[in-house]
Amino acid sequence: MNLLIAILSLAALSPAVAQDKPNFAGRWTAEAPPAGRGARSGDMGSGWGSTITVTQDAATLTVEYAFFARGDMQAPLKFTYSLAGAETRNSVMMGRGIQMETSKAQWDGARLVIVTASAYPSPADGKPMTSEVKRTLSLDSSGSLVVETTRAGILGAAPTTARVVYKKG
Repeated sequence: MNLLIAILSLAALSPAVAQDKPNFAGRWTAEAPPAGRGARSGDMGSGWGSTITVTQDAATLTVEYAFFARGDMQAPLKFTYSLAGAETRNSVMMGRGIQMETSKAQWDGARLVIVTASAYPSPADGKPMTSEVKRTLSLDSSGSLVVETTRAGILGAAPTTARVVYKKG
């Protein structure tokens, strides 16, 4: 009997634990940045599009957005991340060929932190270098998706952080 009570108690707690992890799924459109901020001042935003589609299940989160114009006849960019903390690889066909990104996502309470590393050749000597981008996803009290993006400083530059708020719909 005690075993049955213990099992039922654990089952009752399971939904509460699952509720700590928000579901970011949906079609989201970025709010206009406040005056004097945004792309005009060199802010790269989230690094994703102004309209994104997020799908999420128990194992993965996928972000998809149109980067190219329709006339370019290119598929939308699509990035998939493991919600179990496993390393994921996403490739992007840009510029001079395929660029590989390696990411790791992990939960920090109700926030999802995605750290992505991209390799590129040093402009000085062509040797491989790596840049890192950290995106933190959360839902604010109004249900908006907030993406805070921190880009590591490259070639001695200071790191930068941008905050983009997306509305559903």
